Amino acid sequence: MDQTHPAGDERAAARTTHSTEDRFDDEDYPAYSMGTAAEMLGVSPSFLRALGAAKLIEPKRSSGGHRRYSRYQLRLAARARELVDRGTPVEAACRIIILEDQLAEALRINESRTTGD
Repeated sequence: MDQTHPAGDERAAARTTHSTEDRFDDEDYPAYSMGTAAEMLGVSPSFLRALGAAKLIEPKRSSGGHRRYSRYQLRLAARARELVDRGTPVEAACRIIILEDQLAEALRINESRTTGD
């Protein structure tokens, strides 16, 4: 995954290799084309490009240069769509989601420190 916020960077750095079996369970494996991602989310490809421009998601590129999205990125995009559908501007929705993601990661780290995991 190639996220621009800290939680995404740490998640990507935690893995170094991918077996075929791992890819089925890997939330960060870029398995979805832009067309498939847009169809799954009920959005246009330009919406996904706007999320990239706002630095919420940065898709990987296939060897042919096509954008590829992970399940994790699709969840972020779905959350963005919820906020936009409620009237939040795209840029503001992306900032909200980035902050939510950073908070969730900080809480996870804090919890693991207090429980000794």
